[in-house]
Amino acid sequence: MGFGEQFLTIGIYALVTTAFALAALIVSWLLRPKKPNAAKLSTYECGVETVGQTWIRFKVSYYLYALIFVVFDVETAFLYPWAVAFQKLGLFALVEAVIFILILLVGLGYAWKEGALEWK
Repeated sequence: MGFGEQFLTIGIYALVTTAFALAALIVSWLLRPKKPNAAKLSTYECGVETVGQTWIRFKVSYYLYALIFVVFDVETAFLYPWAVAFQKLGLFALVEAVIFILILLVGLGYAWKEGALEWK
């Protein structure tokens, strides 16, 4: 199989997959129910009508909680494969993991010291 034939195969595959996706979108658009009313056209916001002004500032602490959660979630994602292959990795990998955990603990200590974990 030559170089040009490989690109031709990839091009045909790309065209077929694109055509399939477009066909699915067009068929679903044609078969959908088309009965708009006031309830369907209104903005959906958690199922209840808002009371008062909707554009209010939210507390930055919610963002900080989410950011700290993401940091420790990523830590878990990095440490899991390390734990699975721990016996094959040796002492050097153990030292690297301890340094990684210490860096994260320093970050947690700083966030704690600055009051980022206090619910106000």
